[in-house]
Amino acid sequence: MFSLFKKKKATLHSPTTGMLIPLSQVSDPVFAEGMMGPGLAIEPTIAEIYAPVEGTITTIFPTKHAIGVKAKNGKDILLHIGIDTVELNGEGFDIHVKEGDKVSPDTLLARVDHQLLKAKGKASTLMVLFPEEKELPSVQERSITAKEEIFSLD
Repeated sequence: MFSLFKKKKATLHSPTTGMLIPLSQVSDPVFAEGMMGPGLAIEPTIAEIYAPVEGTITTIFPTKHAIGVKAKNGKDILLHIGIDTVELNGEGFDIHVKEGDKVSPDTLLARVDHQLLKAKGKASTLMVLFPEEKELPSVQERSITAKEEIFSLD
């Protein structure tokens, strides 16, 4: 009976392979200063982006550069693909899910054409943001692979 009152936990997994960096190191001050909430960033080395948690897709921006996910424990997560990529109006992004889809870290959310982003002068840094949180565990710069556990979300 008391298990009903236990707080649900969720594990944050890396949505892609690349270099994990603290959000403060991102070149855009809106992200680096946490104006969109705390989080982390990954400089990707592959095109695929997977769901960072078990949860539900809540939002897919019309410009395809951002995807919202609600974790099974209720935490909101925003995946923001690239910097100033809203200006591309969806070019370079191939989305594989729709709003309302149930997802897990094995679910492919999107593929990103990093060469196109580079040709258009856009950084392809992936930000994993928690808009409603005050703070998160800190992360150290390191190589990370897609689906690798990063930390637990309480």
